[in-house]
Amino acid sequence: MNILTAENLNKSFHKNIALNNLSLEIPKQSIFGLLGPNGAGKSTFIRIVNQIIYADSGEIQINGEALAPKHIGTIGYLPEERGLYKKMKVGDQLLYLAQLKGLSKTDAKAKIKVWMERFGATDWLQKKVEDLSKGMQQKVQFVATVMHEPELIILDEPFSGFDPINANLIKDEILALREKGSTIIFSTHRMESVEELCDHIALINKSEKILDGEKTAIKEKYKSHIYRITYRGKALTPSNQFELLSNIEHVDGTSEAKVRLAENFTSNDLLELLLSQSVQIISFQEEIPSISDIFIKLVQGATAEKEVVA
Repeated sequence: MNILTAENLNKSFHKNIALNNLSLEIPKQSIFGLLGPNGAGKSTFIRIVNQIIYADSGEIQINGEALAPKHIGTIGYLPEERGLYKKMKVGDQLLYLAQLKGLSKTDAKAKIKVWMERFGATDWLQKKVEDLSKGMQQKVQFVATVMHEPELIILDEPFSGFDPINANLIKDEILALREKGSTIIFSTHRMESVEELCDHIALINKSEKILDGEKTAIKEKYKSHIYRITYRGKALTPSNQFELLSNIEHVDGTSEAKVRLAENFTSNDLLELLLSQSVQIISFQEEIPSISDIFIKLVQGATAEKEVVA
């Protein structure tokens, strides 16, 4: 079941195409990575979902219903450019924003208390936003985004400005929100965060989707069938089953080889062949491409293809 479905979204600003027939399906209770280089169209899509701007054509559905003003209350949005009122006290600001999302004053105060205690920040409530550090302001904005328990949470570069300790704290909260039933759309340039958190990803480049699906399935699809092998014994002899890409001998008597497995052969076939060459296998590991590797490969490939066509 999908919480959000986008079908053939198009959006242009004057002669610049921001989105070109973009279609996405975002499963419920998932962390969905929305990836792409600067100017790809990610922010345009996010603004359309939040009804800040409207698509020229196409449709978005939330839980099977056409996107409408009533859905604003079910969405929590953390923009990349933070929007807190600098002169306003933290407690007053959170109360105001919670009531905008439909919480009663009593419920809002209770939820603010819980979240600020969780972040060890109850003494911030009487401080003005401008008196807080950037990281503290980020935490306040995160609380403002999620305290009304939105079904769909959109986080645009949520770790910007955080040190590693606080970044891990926010990661834990994101995972906890998913476990409680929320769906998170996660837009970032930090690929290590995508590796850690995302279940599904979509890659947009130059207004068009060029990849989407489950993260594990995508990584499986783009495997290069390269293995790193540490062993003892005589140098490996290539065969029709594998190509020897490199082989380094170490002073301790071990060797480290990098091989590419031929099509229609499995890792078990490779292991069996290596053992038949009378070597002692110390480690045997397949190289799985990172999301960063896949991102760079596809974006550079799409750019080169367009240049050739032009």
